[in-house]
Amino acid sequence: MKKLKSSLTNMLAVLTIIAIVAAGVLASVNAVTAPQIEKINADNLAAGIKSVMGSDEIQVADPWEADAFTVYAVSDKDGNSLGNAVVTTENGFGGPLKVLVGFNQEGDILGYTVLEHAETPGLGAKAADWFQKDGKGNIIGMNPGKDNFTVSKDGGKVDAITASTITSRAFLRAIQNAYDKVIAGQDATSGATKQADKSEGEGKTPCAEPTASDLETPEVIE
Repeated sequence: MKKLKSSLTNMLAVLTIIAIVAAGVLASVNAVTAPQIEKINADNLAAGIKSVMGSDEIQVADPWEADAFTVYAVSDKDGNSLGNAVVTTENGFGGPLKVLVGFNQEGDILGYTVLEHAETPGLGAKAADWFQKDGKGNIIGMNPGKDNFTVSKDGGKVDAITASTITSRAFLRAIQNAYDKVIAGQDATSGATKQADKSEGEGKTPCAEPTASDLETPEVIE
């Protein structure tokens, strides 16, 4: 085989061929592994929801989005609501901190699991265990709408991870935001709907003739 002449054109041609072959190999590997990775992620998420809701006998509805949160409505095998599992993200010390947290219908925390983080090993990375029921900063059973859900350094009820106050604040903020935007938001919407239904039926006689005040044009307030 004749040796190629060492020139810029020949080197570029060889590099182009190598790049095309490498891209083809990567595409083939991705096509084979992508479905497996997707299945693993789905299985991990399903296991995570069971863990944070504290039950294996559950049914999970299709997720819905609320701002930056992903929400899974969870019920028992008989269809009775158990609450919601919410994926929430906040910037920690090293980058995004993604948490899956389970709330019951009253907004109490049933459990949590850290899905992704870039926190310092041995410090901020302890968030995965620190705030669990048997951890020093236990938050299980707390309600972000009722309890002072901040670290003790800020006057709250939660002990921060030793030497990782920034991570602790981010972790609690992620859960607090999930409660405020999803759980409390659902309660407010439900309450407003119930109050509207109640008001609609008050003070009215069935089949009563309309009065002059009923026919007046309502005032428009800008």
